[in-house]
Amino acid sequence: MWIGVAVLAGIAIYAVSLYNTLVKNRQMAGEGWSGIDVQLKRRADLIPNLLESVKGYMAHERELLEEVTRLRGQAVAGRSGSPEQRAQVEGALSGALGRLMAVAESYPDLKASENFKEFQQALEETENEISMSRRYYNGAVRNLNVSVESFPSNLVARQFGFVKAEYFELESEADRAVPTVKF
Repeated sequence: MWIGVAVLAGIAIYAVSLYNTLVKNRQMAGEGWSGIDVQLKRRADLIPNLLESVKGYMAHERELLEEVTRLRGQAVAGRSGSPEQRAQVEGALSGALGRLMAVAESYPDLKASENFKEFQQALEETENEISMSRRYYNGAVRNLNVSVESFPSNLVARQFGFVKAEYFELESEADRAVPTVKF
């Protein structure tokens, strides 16, 4: 009888350990998503200042400026979307910002502007932070998804409603491509 009680206690302790691992992994994925969200907000806040600094120089690049403005609006409005939806909008915004920076290269006065240099540097730092945050989040999602799908933790996950999380990935090959700059 004592052996049976000891085995049941061991199983219960193991189940609690699996549950705690699932909770930890879910919290890490949430923390990772929060990091991405902070960096995307920072980028969205930088864009109006960047656009203001280039408007005077790039009057005839109006379509590109309007596209960046439109995509920024979509990114800010879609903050509550799923990682997949956010990745689509943010990927398009990154592409438009890349094109804006490439076009800005053909304006020597703009390139020499201290405001533009500062915004360009801040945007570059933010893009690097977004990339690091995305890697952290995707790693946390991978750990959560492995825990949710692996035996025997999948039994505990199913019992307590743990589900797989979505990765934050760029959808199209064009979004992954480095913008080409031609002089």
